[in-house]
Amino acid sequence: MRRKLRKADHRILRKAATHESPLVTRVLPALGHSANYAGLWWGIAGLLAASGERRARRAALRGMIAVGVASFGANVVSKKAVRRPRPPAHLMPVVPRHRRMPVTTSFPSGHSASAAAFATGVGLEWPALAAPIGLLAAGVAASRVAAGVHYPSDVVAGAALGLGAGVLTTWWWPTTLPGPAAAGAADAVASPTGEGVVIVVNSGAGSAGEDVRQVLAERLPDAEIVRPPDETDLAKVLAEAARRARVLGAAGGDGTINVAAKTAIEYGLPLLAIPAGTLNHFARDLGVETAEEAVDALRAGTAVAVDVGCAGEQVFVNTCSTGLYTDLVRYREKWERRVGKWPAMVIGLVHLLRRAQPQHLVIDGRHRRVWMVFAGNGGYLPTGFAPANRPRLDDGRLDVRIIDAERPFCRTRVVLAMVTGTLRWCSPYENTFASTVEISAPEGDLRLTVDGEFARVAPEVTVCKLPRALTVYRPG
Repeated sequence: MRRKLRKADHRILRKAATHESPLVTRVLPALGHSANYAGLWWGIAGLLAASGERRARRAALRGMIAVGVASFGANVVSKKAVRRPRPPAHLMPVVPRHRRMPVTTSFPSGHSASAAAFATGVGLEWPALAAPIGLLAAGVAASRVAAGVHYPSDVVAGAALGLGAGVLTTWWWPTTLPGPAAAGAADAVASPTGEGVVIVVNSGAGSAGEDVRQVLAERLPDAEIVRPPDETDLAKVLAEAARRARVLGAAGGDGTINVAAKTAIEYGLPLLAIPAGTLNHFARDLGVETAEEAVDALRAGTAVAVDVGCAGEQVFVNTCSTGLYTDLVRYREKWERRVGKWPAMVIGLVHLLRRAQPQHLVIDGRHRRVWMVFAGNGGYLPTGFAPANRPRLDDGRLDVRIIDAERPFCRTRVVLAMVTGTLRWCSPYENTFASTVEISAPEGDLRLTVDGEFARVAPEVTVCKLPRALTVYRPG
């Protein structure tokens, strides 16, 4: 087998040496030179990050993480283990060689590994870029043969290593699910001009500016748009709007949508959720990325019935938590735009575990000391400590995650598990599904975070689900 492989390598190298087209003699070597020290991939990653597109930033970060993994595997591990010499000069007598042959060994090709890793990482996050980046990566890999510095088998092995490195990143940082979360259809009134629609725009939300109000005024001329002052009681304003509306609309972040959802359920109205906050988790799960998309759904009358979580008198459309997770989410949101969600979670966890104290709670009748109790409105992915998205909005389940504080070396074990992507198998971490969870705080009031906002509830609270309780508009 080795002899056949060596003959095939030599035959392909000789054909490359006698091929005198500009593509082989000029373009491919120049392309390979641009990828030295991953320079080409750093440049593309920088352009993606500078675009401001959330998906582009994720693609750039995953691509460069994959490059780091592939480079280590190729240059530090494989080359030192195999020690294959570079192709001899007599195999490439025609094609101009590098000015200086690389001093490292030949197997596998580090350039090919980095190229395949970057293309895989980017493609996992943004499939539309898989073909153009993949084509560029294939050119870099082919350039190593055209330049006479690698055997074809080196390139194939490097590409396989890079592909594996890209896929391996999903072990620590799972990809975002393509498309919105699923939910069953529901009947809702269509309002092409906004007749009967009252929309409350929370001016204090992250992006609820004049642009959003202008879109609503232009596309829904018959809608009533309410812009309360910043210090106004939002719940009271929404309740007053609901009394005269056929459809209740709310423009703001997850906190605003939380209050609007509770009001819509109380008055039996469909909800028009308009993303105008900083992160807009609920709207993103719905598949509503812009105010225009929300308006399109209203005008077409397409809606779904979704579950709502309940913690005492509080409701939540995304998550409810107590303990460490509350501070961790705030730390992550502060840093994730700079370093990415997963690195921000790890850094925040290390920072907070050094200073935080566990809580004494009674959970389903059992006295426990815990770092965190998290309840998701539906099953979230990934399984681990950084829930990112959910497949369904009407699965009837609570996703309950607990980090126990009574196990030996709990802090160290949790941090190491986060770093290695093995938290799901770490014994202090528990992940179950339930319809209800009883939580009480024997030492005082229970503080919860519901949809990113602090709430103080009674010392004893039941966290449960209201199945398909909310009708909300989304694109068909």
